[in-house]
Amino acid sequence: MQKILVARPIFPDVIERLKQYFDVDWNQGDVLSAEELKRRLVDKDGALTAGDPVGAEVLAAAPRLRVVSNMAVGYNNFDMAAFNAANVLGTNTPDVLNESTADFGWALMMAAARRIAESEHWLRAGKWQKWAYDGFLGGDIHGSTLGVIGMGRIGQALARRAKGFNMQVIYHNRSRVANEIEAELNAEYVTKQDLLRRADHVVLVLPYTKENHHTIGAAELALMKPSATLTNIARGGIVDDAALVEALRSGQIAAAGLDVFEGEPNLNPDLLSVPNIVLTPHIASATEATRRAMANLAADNLIAGLGEGPRAGRPRNPINAEVIGRARA
Repeated sequence: MQKILVARPIFPDVIERLKQYFDVDWNQGDVLSAEELKRRLVDKDGALTAGDPVGAEVLAAAPRLRVVSNMAVGYNNFDMAAFNAANVLGTNTPDVLNESTADFGWALMMAAARRIAESEHWLRAGKWQKWAYDGFLGGDIHGSTLGVIGMGRIGQALARRAKGFNMQVIYHNRSRVANEIEAELNAEYVTKQDLLRRADHVVLVLPYTKENHHTIGAAELALMKPSATLTNIARGGIVDDAALVEALRSGQIAAAGLDVFEGEPNLNPDLLSVPNIVLTPHIASATEATRRAMANLAADNLIAGLGEGPRAGRPRNPINAEVIGRARA
């Protein structure tokens, strides 16, 4: 029987499914250190991860490893050059979290614009004594301009929600989407600079790559309206968090919502000192139905990738499909 490592705690019933096919080593504790991950992968044929870094050093320590299934859409934790060199298949879990993540991004954007977290903290501190005409004035969502950077599946789901709020939608993407999608979403393709200048609410939904590191930094924040908000539900490192702190403190922009951070779970402590920001611990996909769908899809990909089950050899979501069928290098 092939051996696998499940590197993070996940739903026990998903583990039971995996046990039908594999000898399962399940980490039910804290995140594994790099050394512990290498040690536990030494004799494994496959692994199910959730953001755990897997690069050349880890692959070299696991000569039997052939498939690593990531329980996430993003896979910047995988060194895909190393995966390809070793003929190791990587998989991810797209699509199943689109709508839940878009819901959350919308909620985070609205919370930032309407100063919900800031006003709640003020209320909890016992400071609410009377109604005031200028108390916690925020920005409208309805009738405003939404700027989406990264018009993939989740970006398009956000744009669909904008219709119900009578918003103008502008977007920037690595490549322009099809004309019919633009027409369906009533979305206008613009340069990143134009988007930042025009948008009342900027939402980031692009993958993390070296090229996308600090897509939003001090120069980009300086282009935004003083009344604008910034929401990041993409990946940490796409925003220069230190520059964002300065922009919020100085009034360069009005507010921000972050679900992801540079170096998470650690974060820039200065983020905690600014009131006009909503902070959440990477939970955009955190509904039970969605997380179950992600876990089951990750399991399906691992089962199929290792040649088991009804889709043996044909995982639904290969990242580097070209290595399927190749011997481990």
